[in-house]
This record gives sequence, structure tokens and C-alpha cells, in this order.
Amino acid sequence: MEKLTNQEESVMLHIWALKECVVKDIVNEMDDPKPPYTTVASIVRNLEQKGYLNTKKYGNVKVYSPKINEDDYKKTFMSGVVKNYFANSYKELVSFFAKEEKISSSDLEEIMKMIEKGKGK
Repeated sequence: MEKLTNQEESVMLHIWALKECVVKDIVNEMDDPKPPYTTVASIVRNLEQKGYLNTKKYGNVKVYSPKINEDDYKKTFMSGVVKNYFANSYKELVSFFAKEEKISSSDLEEIMKMIEKGKGK
């Protein structure tokens, strides 16, 4: 799975949310100021070439849907971040965010509860 650029990730987030769409749907979902249609169409073409999208053609219209599951993408690239920047330690990752004050002690408690709840399944 090839890493996406920031623009490609942004477009994929909309495609994952929409499930099935045409380029115009993606543009309509984007924040103002909206990028030009041609820019989004170009990004979608790149995503299609990278293997991230399924494409159905109805006459002149291409309808896109995700080929890659959002959770699978997150797992693959978060694992890479942890491996490359945090010595393959999720503990180091969480510690980093705590030191940077991006995560509070109450957040950590909630995470612990989520972990414990997950173990009980």
C-alpha cells in the first residue's frame, strides 16, 4: 500500500465517508474555499492509479468507491509511524503525546478503560 499525500488523504477521507461518489460529490463535501473540480479530479485519478479506488463507469460518468478500507490504511501507516519515530513502541507514542500535552490524564484513564473493556471481549 503506497503512502498518500496530504491532498490524497483529504480526498480519501471524503470518499470513505461517502462510500460511493462522483468527483462533484467530493468537491461539494469539501470546506470553503473549495478546490477546483479539475484539481479534485486529478487527485482522484492518482488514487485510482495507486489502487485505492474501485471505479464503475455509467456512460460518461465514473462512480468511485474505496477499494482500501479506512481502518486498514490507518493500521498500516500508524504502524509505520510507531516503528520509524517511536522505536516500535506504542508506549513511547503515548508518552510523547502526554509530554506534548496533547493527551490529558483523564484521556489516558479513558484509554485504559477502553483497553480493559476490549480485553473482556
